[in-house]
Amino acid sequence: MNRATLDLWVGFFVAIGLAALLFLALKVGNLASTQVGETYRLQAEFDNIGGLKVRAPIKSAGVVVGRVSEIRFDPESYRAVVGMQVDNRYKFPRDTILTINTSGLLGEQYIGFEVGGDTEMLKDGATIKKTQSAVVLEKLISQFMFNKAQDDSGKK
Repeated sequence: MNRATLDLWVGFFVAIGLAALLFLALKVGNLASTQVGETYRLQAEFDNIGGLKVRAPIKSAGVVVGRVSEIRFDPESYRAVVGMQVDNRYKFPRDTILTINTSGLLGEQYIGFEVGGDTEMLKDGATIKKTQSAVVLEKLISQFMFNKAQDDSGKK
């Protein structure tokens, strides 16, 4: 094999490697899947959103039904306001409860829709009142350690 052919093959494999890295970066950043189709907008207020990010998935029964479109702070209520785009194919009752969950132990955070039983459905622009904030692992550990220390000091 001559030098030009070898250089061509090396360049080809480097290009494939760069394309693979780009693909993985887009998958990790949730940028590879663009939502097509019509959506409707919802918003909800949370006391603590933890590590929730824009473009995080919205899931119901494990199925992605939308994406987080914006996160902002409300200076009047001192709460985080999360804007969401939900696919028009999926309609949810007005009494749906939103929770911030984590995929696995250290995975990404997403919003979970726990469906209620109301007959009236959420409309475009609706604000969901029933929310459950993210569970912050550091807070749980510190509460456990504080309670453990308090129990130990009470036994002495």
